[in-house]
Amino acid sequence: MPAHLDPRLLRAFVTVAEELHFTRAAVRLHLAQQALSRDVRRLERELGAELFVRTTRQVTLTPDGERLLPYARRVLRAQDELLAAFDQARPLLVDLNSPGLVTPRRVLHRARELAPGHELMARYESGLTGAAGELLAGRLDASFGRFAGLDPALRAGLDHQPVRYEPMAVVLPEDHRLAALAEVPLAELAGETVYAGAGNPRTPEWTGLARLLFEGRGIEIAPPAPLAVGEEEFQRVMARTRHPVLAVVGFPAMPSTVSRPLVDPVPLSPVSLVWRRGLTHPAFDALRRAAALLAAEEGWLRRPAGGWVPAGDDVLMTSHG
Repeated sequence: MPAHLDPRLLRAFVTVAEELHFTRAAVRLHLAQQALSRDVRRLERELGAELFVRTTRQVTLTPDGERLLPYARRVLRAQDELLAAFDQARPLLVDLNSPGLVTPRRVLHRARELAPGHELMARYESGLTGAAGELLAGRLDASFGRFAGLDPALRAGLDHQPVRYEPMAVVLPEDHRLAALAEVPLAELAGETVYAGAGNPRTPEWTGLARLLFEGRGIEIAPPAPLAVGEEEFQRVMARTRHPVLAVVGFPAMPSTVSRPLVDPVPLSPVSLVWRRGLTHPAFDALRRAAALLAAEEGWLRRPAGGWVPAGDDVLMTSHG
């Protein structure tokens, strides 16, 4: 037996054991598959035991792998707790996606009230998919967004807490034919081309939600375009294309535009607080408590009559323990 084991090798083993798939495990760990396979083989050599049965169709644990798994998990949990104990003075880094989004900002402000002795710092990664890699790599602690819209391989390394069904809206040029309406029925967007972030690698979960909403309604998603960075550049591009923009209620309207809620049905954007599994930080407890308190006080998780949510999203939002 070796004198010691590298925790990195144990983490590789546990991740493969949980996924029973080397490619998915490599995505979770942000490793090349060859590097992950090499780490597992090294652990097997050091222990003198075969841990997995590998075939072209499946990966399964051997009896020795089954025996090692609970020990490996305890070692990794102890390591995470040790590191967290010496890292609690650092700020909790919270991604708010965009300065204009109300829900994440309100949760962060309430968490700061609940944990005045800790620093909670805002970051803006512009989309949950964009933030997910940063979460898994430990460069961000928490983010907000549509958890069901993430690739399953990313979700495997993350956890979430439902926060809100957020009503959706459309941002229109102030002289658009629909701008005079107080609310815009979805049927009125038939024949329109609506911008929903297509082609933006940071926000495919939002584009996917738009695609589900527009399906069968005669609404087109605006084609991919170069990413406009900054409010001024976004306004310029919008003025040139004149495409309506899919947004959420409460998103601040830009100059020469109006924001109108969508109705008939009321489309809802499912928002979760998302973090890396195993995260421990005293301010994170306050963040989760703030999200739960606001959801209860504001009725954020009550679906309005006639509300629309994709079935897969609703399952994740309502079945979460």
